Amino acid sequence: MTPITEVEGRRLALSNLDKVLYTATSTTKGEVLHYYARTAAPLLAHLADRPVSFLRYPDGPDGQLFFTKNPPPGTPDWVRIAEVPRRTADTGRQVVVEDLASLMWAANLVVEFHTHQWRADAPERADRLVLDLDPGAPATAVECCVVALWLRERLGADGLEAYVKTSGSKGLHLLVPLERAPSAEVSAYAKGLAVEAEAVMPELVVHRMRRSLRPGKVFVDHSQNAAAKTTAAPYTLRARAEPTVSTPVTWEEVAGCTDAGQLVFRLGDIEGRLERYGDLLGPLTDPDSAAPLP
Repeated sequence: MTPITEVEGRRLALSNLDKVLYTATSTTKGEVLHYYARTAAPLLAHLADRPVSFLRYPDGPDGQLFFTKNPPPGTPDWVRIAEVPRRTADTGRQVVVEDLASLMWAANLVVEFHTHQWRADAPERADRLVLDLDPGAPATAVECCVVALWLRERLGADGLEAYVKTSGSKGLHLLVPLERAPSAEVSAYAKGLAVEAEAVMPELVVHRMRRSLRPGKVFVDHSQNAAAKTTAAPYTLRARAEPTVSTPVTWEEVAGCTDAGQLVFRLGDIEGRLERYGDLLGPLTDPDSAAPLP
C-alpha cells in the first residue's frame, strides 16, 4: 500500500520509498525525498516564482530519462501553474514549486529541477545571467575553475558580482543577479563574454557548441540565457551514477581546486555545508544584490 503523508495540510501519496534509485550508492527513493525535505528552505528560495521544468528518472539514472516542461499528468489542483509564453512550453503552462507540499509532490516523481532565468510575473525578462562551464575530456572541473576565475574578474570589471556552483555533473555554473532585462539582451551580453574568454584563452576556452571543437577545452555555454532555456537549479539532485548535487561553492574552493573530485558533492554532504556556509547563493534571491546589465 502506498503510504499517505500530510505536508502543510496537503495529503500526499509517497510511493516506492525503499526502491533503490542510485545503484552505485544504494540510495533509495526515501533517502532522496528526505534530502529534499531537509534542503527545502534554500531550494524553495531559488525556485520561488520560477516556472519549473523536470528531468524525470523514476527508475533511477540507469533507466528512462525524459524531460518535460508541461505539468505532469495527475498534477494536483493545489499545485501552482503559471502561464508562460507558448514558445517556451508546449502548452504555455508550467509548474511553479512554491511550498514544501509541492516540492515533495514533485520530488516523489523523481526529478531534477530546472528553471528559467526569469520569473513567472515577468516572462522573458531575466533577473540573472548564467554561464555554464562544460569541460571536454580530458579537461575537467580543474580547467573550469581557471575559466571561472577569469570570468569572475571580467564580470567584476562591468560591475557585476558572480556566484558559483557545481553543475552536479562535470562542470560549473556562474550566476549573476541582475536588474530585470530582456532575455535577448542578456543572451547577447553573455555570448560576448564567452567570445572574449576564447580570444584571451584560445588554448582553454571554446564558445561554440560543436563537439569537435571541445576536447581538452572548456565550453562556455551562454545559450541558457535564452528565454526558452532552463538550467539545473541550485541544490537539485542530478541523474548521474551517484546522487550528486548542484552545489554552491566558495570562490576559495574554486581557486584551490587541483583535483576534480574536490568539487563533487553528494546528497549527504549538503546539510553540513549549509550549516557551515549558509546558502552561498543567497544574494541571487535578494533584489538588493541585482545590478544593471552593462
